Amino acid sequence: MNAQTLAPNLRLLKAYRAPPPTTNAIKLDAMENPYALPAELRSAWLERLGRVDFNRYPDAGAVALKRGLRQRFGAAPGWGLLLGNGSDEIIQMLCLAVARPGAVVMAPDPSFVMYRHLALACNLAYCGVPLLPDFSLDADAFIAAIERERPALIFLAQPNNPTGTLFAAETLRRICAAAPGLVVLDEAYLAFSGVDCSALAAEFEQVLLMRTLSKWGLAGLRLGFLQGPQSLIDELEKLRLPYNINVLTQETVQFALEHAGAFDAQVEILMQERARLHAALARLSATEVFPSAANFLLVRQPEAQAARVFEALQHERVLIKNLHGSHPALAGCLRPSIGTPAQNDRLLEIWAKTVAGA
Repeated sequence: MNAQTLAPNLRLLKAYRAPPPTTNAIKLDAMENPYALPAELRSAWLERLGRVDFNRYPDAGAVALKRGLRQRFGAAPGWGLLLGNGSDEIIQMLCLAVARPGAVVMAPDPSFVMYRHLALACNLAYCGVPLLPDFSLDADAFIAAIERERPALIFLAQPNNPTGTLFAAETLRRICAAAPGLVVLDEAYLAFSGVDCSALAAEFEQVLLMRTLSKWGLAGLRLGFLQGPQSLIDELEKLRLPYNINVLTQETVQFALEHAGAFDAQVEILMQERARLHAALARLSATEVFPSAANFLLVRQPEAQAARVFEALQHERVLIKNLHGSHPALAGCLRPSIGTPAQNDRLLEIWAKTVAGA
């Protein structure tokens, strides 16, 4: 194939490599809920799936599923709802919606890698605005970048990934007010943050809320959704592929929403474990643990120490994310997801032993 037939921006990208499924390992590398569906619900769920006719196409409008999502998350008057195969598909739809010569996508830096990846994949320019050393958002620098670049689309993750940082509400408001194009408030970790941006989004007609159920406990179902003014949602619907939410996902998410208390109880345990893990890691030598409003912790250590810890955990089949080398601001940074109490105990045991033996 003649490489000149491919979009030039494709050369700037690397394929996203998700880690393969693992067995016999403690998996704390992907910000998943470590708890499976409670046993007392599994039989009822399987019985329900047994009534699904998967020889037929799913409800293209996912009417029943949308009703359940609105009941769970609410919606401002006049708002619509767009469903995606995870948040990634929604990010892609948003990038396609603004794709035109000279259009710019903007986000804090570092932030969720798919903002840049999908912007470039859609032949858009991308501008990352550096965070401050404590990973907070520099409002003045961000607004100056808005005035310079005039972005068609801004992504703001609240809390941010990979840092876990909550940005100040007034900073977000200033950015929304200054933005000439769309602003997407990405609340992927809403279940763990205790911060809901719907009131802020309702103030501005160009602001959208993006959410997912992956972190809540449904990562394998790949369901994301976008909320915002119906007029905007109607335009974005033109880019949604037909039948993008399959029948098993639609039925299972409805089931989960009907039994939301079981998942909410798991989230409560994980938030308690987040606090415990934070305190324990912060007591280790030469270890900085950043405040997190997500279901993971960002931990910084001297580079050699972080490398030893990561290698020791891998050797004991405890999988976490090594962010060293992914961004200059993340040198020496490791990111464990929050696991069950037993999984966290094992993580701490290996981590502390490695640091003490350095």
